[in-house]
Amino acid sequence: MTSPQPPLATSAVRTTVQRVVGTTAALAADLLAVEAPLEISLGYGPTGQRRTHTLAVTMRTPGHDAELVAGFLLSEGIVQQRADILDIVHRADPRRPEERGNVIRAELSPAVVLELGRLERHFYTTSSCGVCGKTSIAAVRASACPTPPPADSPRVSAAIIHALPQRQRAAQAVFEQTGGLHATALFSCEGELLLLREDVGRHNAFDKVVGAALLSGQLPLHQHVVLVSGRASFELVQKAAMAGVAIMAAVGAPSSLAVEAAEEFGLTLLGFVRQDRFNIYTHEARIIDYTDL
Repeated sequence: MTSPQPPLATSAVRTTVQRVVGTTAALAADLLAVEAPLEISLGYGPTGQRRTHTLAVTMRTPGHDAELVAGFLLSEGIVQQRADILDIVHRADPRRPEERGNVIRAELSPAVVLELGRLERHFYTTSSCGVCGKTSIAAVRASACPTPPPADSPRVSAAIIHALPQRQRAAQAVFEQTGGLHATALFSCEGELLLLREDVGRHNAFDKVVGAALLSGQLPLHQHVVLVSGRASFELVQKAAMAGVAIMAAVGAPSSLAVEAAEEFGLTLLGFVRQDRFNIYTHEARIIDYTDL
């Protein structure tokens, strides 16, 4: 499942800053994480009667756009399996030829039936919030969630969980250059890093990992651990559940709704995974080899 990261040029740009140390300033080179809009549209309907629907515009870091779209479609409940997606390609808009890299279209199988009313959302989505523009909490809860992973599997030792943040950070090439990106990493139960994606948006980084797994036929992720670099919010837990993730770990704190959702979806949720400690919020049976005080 491992695939190369995009070239740095697509994810960061160079700039010049005034760097102040104490009371002294000097010109210095710096790198900024790229943030650019991605317009996502769908091609759907029976052969010979295809239609187009503009789904959303999201702010993202360019690179792995097809994975981002695939993961987004899965987490929204629009697709359920790899066969539901015929193709995902960047398209040129004749009115805006310069935006070719920022317009992408997913061609869905004729078997996919779109419920356009359920997909209603504002046209613009910020990079900081994966559910901005949702009309109601009911619309956030995807209509088709896969079967939860087995209650007690996989079983992962506390020592492996402790090691994950360092392994994730070591693989964050663009963050190391810019300090401005979130990351989602996919690990085996033995702690092997299988895949990592970075993005200015937490939900985008997650969608890129899930999309890569979907497109390569790796779902459901019942035997994997996902680590996110920030907090664990409801929308990330929902995305994890749609991908069949068994264990989701976060460097930061979970929200109350994230814990509630993880309990409901049968997902083990860990928070504050850093500095040789972590909290277990739900379904603790999957974490082993630690001693209760």
